[in-house]
Amino acid sequence: MRDGPFGDLSPHLLGDVVISVDTACREAERAGIEIDARLTQLLVHGVLHLCGYDHERDRRAARRMAAKSRQLLKAIERGPT
Repeated sequence: MRDGPFGDLSPHLLGDVVISVDTACREAERAGIEIDARLTQLLVHGVLHLCGYDHERDRRAARRMAAKSRQLLKAIERGPT
């Protein structure tokens, strides 16, 4: 969102998270989890990518992203404090 000729229009905008609901449904069914849980996992994953996390760079980065994902998902499950 910050690249290209109009990248400076919204400097605080990180980007978009796009989730295929059809794919999420198939993945949830395969994993034996509710669709809401899978959508939440995918949203957290996408937001972490927007924040600079990258599981494809190397194993250390993948572990860091997985740990942050677990932390956020637990916080979401607990709800507001």
